[in-house]
Amino acid sequence: MKLDRLLAIVVLLINRGRVQAKDLADTFEVSIRTIYRDIDTLGQAGIPVVTYQGASGGIGLAEGYRLDRNVLTDKDLASIVTALRSVSTSHTNVARDLLMEKLSSIVPEAKNEDFQANTSRFIVDYSMWTHPEELQIKLQLIEQGMDQLRPITFTYCSAEGTQTHRTTDPHTLVLKKHSWYLYAFCHERNDFRMFKLVRMRDVVLAQGSFERKPINLQDRPWQQEWATPDNKVALSLRFHARIRHIAEEWFGIENVVSDGEGYYISQVAFPEDNWLYGFILGFGADVEVLEPLHIREEIRRIAEQIVQNYKAPPLT
Repeated sequence: MKLDRLLAIVVLLINRGRVQAKDLADTFEVSIRTIYRDIDTLGQAGIPVVTYQGASGGIGLAEGYRLDRNVLTDKDLASIVTALRSVSTSHTNVARDLLMEKLSSIVPEAKNEDFQANTSRFIVDYSMWTHPEELQIKLQLIEQGMDQLRPITFTYCSAEGTQTHRTTDPHTLVLKKHSWYLYAFCHERNDFRMFKLVRMRDVVLAQGSFERKPINLQDRPWQQEWATPDNKVALSLRFHARIRHIAEEWFGIENVVSDGEGYYISQVAFPEDNWLYGFILGFGADVEVLEPLHIREEIRRIAEQIVQNYKAPPLT
């Protein structure tokens, strides 16, 4: 609908400052001419749209312009509450809980039943089966550091088992696949790094202060740190039919293909490290690495070492 597009254009201009007409046209899948007609409509409605000329030009809004909260529909509020509730399943935060209460109170009593139904359509539960108190303490310390712009120090254990002391400027907490990460500027590396919270020990809120550095989180820069084309290795895995469903959970139904002999083949790519070896071994005897040969050999070596560990009776 045109009205929805007009509102979305205003929101984008508020959030991004200045946007090219072509980018807006691509975003909403309309012509540039349609975008300019929309801009004229917004101007006639009293929205202070400004056009800038030149190579760095584009379309923007007068500085300081904000939307009235009344533009949020009941469904918009329900979506916000659902998102906040999802995050709260893995991280308790009093301010976030109060915000959910405030948003819920905005809804008229006559529409409350529909609002509750909308917030119950999706439940995303990020909580672990066990909820360690130490994780909550770390999250609270890191949030305090972000709020007060104070550095965080800790001992960090890498995936390879190497321990180092780090001093960081905490910028962003990232919840990815049931695990919390800290995206922070590391003083020792003089660059941004990603830290998994369960590998952080002796977390301390340090003295001093820092200034937040400009980062574009829309690009999810931590993805580049974990997996880039340069550090990924292509794997060919063969699974027994009895764990086909598990392979499909991990790699997707379309990536688990029958070989016609009672087994299933997956072509995947992962960064090569100790995590990958443990991940493959987690499938037990129901998986075989077909390629590459050096990973196949490494899995065989680790499996032989496991056998040696269990040949002798346990030490008492």
